[in-house]
Amino acid sequence: QSCLSRQQLLAAIRQMQQLLKGQETRFSEGLRAVRSRLSTIHASLAKAAPEPPPAACPALEAPADGRKFGTKYLVDHEVHFACDPGFQLLGSSTRICQANGSWTGQEARCAEISECSSSPCQNGGTCLEGLNHFKCLCPPQWTGTTCQYQAQTAPPTWSVTDDPAFSRQPRCAQIAQTQQCSCDPGFHMSGTASNGICQDLNECEVYQQQGGPRLCAHACVNIPGSFHCSCPAGYVLLGDGKSCEDIDECSLSQDNCTSGSTCINTGGGFQCVTPQCPPAAGNISYVKTSPFQCERNPCPMESRSCHQAPKTISFHYLPLPSKLQTPAPLFRMATAAAPGRPGPDSLRFGIAGGNQRGHFVVQRSDRHTGELLLVQSLRGPRTIHVDVDMAEYLDRVFQAKHLSKITLFVSPYEF
Repeated sequence: QSCLSRQQLLAAIRQMQQLLKGQETRFSEGLRAVRSRLSTIHASLAKAAPEPPPAACPALEAPADGRKFGTKYLVDHEVHFACDPGFQLLGSSTRICQANGSWTGQEARCAEISECSSSPCQNGGTCLEGLNHFKCLCPPQWTGTTCQYQAQTAPPTWSVTDDPAFSRQPRCAQIAQTQQCSCDPGFHMSGTASNGICQDLNECEVYQQQGGPRLCAHACVNIPGSFHCSCPAGYVLLGDGKSCEDIDECSLSQDNCTSGSTCINTGGGFQCVTPQCPPAAGNISYVKTSPFQCERNPCPMESRSCHQAPKTISFHYLPLPSKLQTPAPLFRMATAAAPGRPGPDSLRFGIAGGNQRGHFVVQRSDRHTGELLLVQSLRGPRTIHVDVDMAEYLDRVFQAKHLSKITLFVSPYEF
């Protein structure tokens, strides 16, 4: 009976263990279901209410004739503005991005500083703009920095008096029982207030006589109330209204070079060139390997003169402005060893010929490069020839010589 009670007890214990295991399994499954439900709720909440992105403001551009500092457009970020010399800032110099996506302040603009905007010249004087200053050109009967003093002088020599297109009636008004007359910009008053006339101001002559800044790179043309600049043939006026730029007739196919010749653009024009190899002399002869290079034919072993002659002759054409500031580097020569062959260990450069050799020097710029320098300024128009040679040595033994024949086309103009 005691043994039977033990078996029943063990069976009861196993039955209890199975019951507990089943409950544990159901609890784990319920816990997983709850967790899955919570994840689903979190996902739906995240989808329904996404986090708002950081607020930003629209991009700002730098003003014309000015600069912008700052590249971030998020809330509380600042952008700063400044103007180039000769311009003043209108609007806000600093703008801050607000939370509502808009910028504080006003749009920044750069306006040219006008010393004449306040009309400082009195009694019909004409105001001329300068760099951070102004100058009053007074009518004959007025003088002083702002034409504030009366004076008696003869009509100025820079007036245009014999062409009706260069004269206008003044604008007059009665102010405090006194008649006040003035002229349009670019004109000055001539005569008295009762019978005065506005005559054109010849800006080209005024600036030339008074040593002011050069109005035009080439030619100044006076017109009623103003002036304009012109360029010589072969040049075009640039957007600044005063500078001239050369027209490249070669690239625009505006040349008349015949077949077999090459167009070289020069200042204000072009040249048609046809380089020729030197004629054969004794054992020395050349063959043209490209439009601008000749190579020496193989030499007989016993011919020293042939080996001393240039191995290559190259032709180079350079356009130059007149009166170029010196010293000015013009041309470089360099050596390059053939693959698999040792290159020269020393080089010698020199001026071998030309019609203006005293204007040039040759100097070594590094171990394997020589440079032709212009040391005396050249005034155009003219054509200059200079020959530069480069001798190669290996273990102090002469190897070969190369000749560069350089032609300079000097323009008559300094631009």
